[in-house]
Amino acid sequence: MVVRKEGIRVIIVIALLLILGAAHSYAQELPPRPMKVTTFQNLSMGSFINGNSGGTVTITPEGSRTSTGDIFLVNMNSPFYPAIFEVEALPGNIIHIQLPVFATLVGPGGKITTLEINSSLPISPFINSINPPHRTQVRVGGTLTVGSPLSTPAGSYHGSFSVTFMQE
Repeated sequence: MVVRKEGIRVIIVIALLLILGAAHSYAQELPPRPMKVTTFQNLSMGSFINGNSGGTVTITPEGSRTSTGDIFLVNMNSPFYPAIFEVEALPGNIIHIQLPVFATLVGPGGKITTLEINSSLPISPFINSINPPHRTQVRVGGTLTVGSPLSTPAGSYHGSFSVTFMQE
């Protein structure tokens, strides 16, 4: 009888080890893989008219545009939209977005004031849930501060900014 009980115990222990071993092989995480980020669309503030005292133009990450002060938004041949970056990373990775504080725009009158890069969608940090080769879109908006017409003449202004993406 004693041998028989020990034999059953040995079989149960072996069965448990096999079950735990099988569960462990399914729970193993994927090897680290570098994240890929590409620019899908640049930020555009669109067309507007600067009144006597200036103001701000804001593009949200969702793509809406508002103004404050003496700025009049117009819909001409210059569309407005947020910047869009596409992130390719393994699902479950935590992605941090580091936005620059300000960017400078240059045009016919030299330097326009500053463009504040102030929001993203999704909000940082976020957990990636998309399997490669598909990508997660990260939308970035900003607020442009425009001075008076004397300090900011009409024309087309351009600039650039860098966004840092980190994964863990």
